Amino acid sequence: MTNPLYVAIDTPYLDDAVALIGKIKHHVGGVKLGLEFFCANGHHGVHELQKLGLPIFLDLKLHDIPNTVAKAMQAINTLEPAIVTIHAAGGRAMMEDAKAAAGANTKVVAVTVLTSLDDHDLSRVGVPDSPDSQVARLAALAQDAGLDGIVCSGHEVRAVKKSWKDGFFVVPGLRLAGGNGGDQKRTVTPRQARDDGASVLVVGRPITKAEYPDDAAREIVGTL
Repeated sequence: MTNPLYVAIDTPYLDDAVALIGKIKHHVGGVKLGLEFFCANGHHGVHELQKLGLPIFLDLKLHDIPNTVAKAMQAINTLEPAIVTIHAAGGRAMMEDAKAAAGANTKVVAVTVLTSLDDHDLSRVGVPDSPDSQVARLAALAQDAGLDGIVCSGHEVRAVKKSWKDGFFVVPGLRLAGGNGGDQKRTVTPRQARDDGASVLVVGRPITKAEYPDDAAREIVGTL
């Protein structure tokens, strides 16, 4: 992968997404589309953004019974996404069926612990372990299920890579040194995440909310 930087497009407005990507497409390696965009624009929106020539990462975080997730995966195969997310918490059978249903050129990665959660948040939903321990547990399950990799914060990627050397690791919630973390609780810089083994670096607001998004994207790539 020449450029590991994927920009997170978190808007329901197709025209805004097209305009933004048009400004930064020469400085990023791909586009991450989340639920907000996909629920508003569906397959049509994805097709429109594909015309801009960048790989598409569908961050749909599928999580349901195995049959339902497999059928959902089949429904998006026509979009030929480069990456799709599912939730590791759905269990091994769900992950196996999702991978089996995915297109041959689509990497299926499992979300472990959201970067907006910390120890206290996990405890409140019945997980007594730290984010590090929970990520390690779910990463091992995803590896056993035959997935391509996981999504985790930059705090965990180094440790997981040691036990899953050929894994594909997506790291979101990245911020430049001194930047505002917003609703993200476990952040690192793009350079640290890359040095620790991240395959894809997902950056949203530091680029999309910048006065000059192209300059912001170029600055981030320049730190790698």
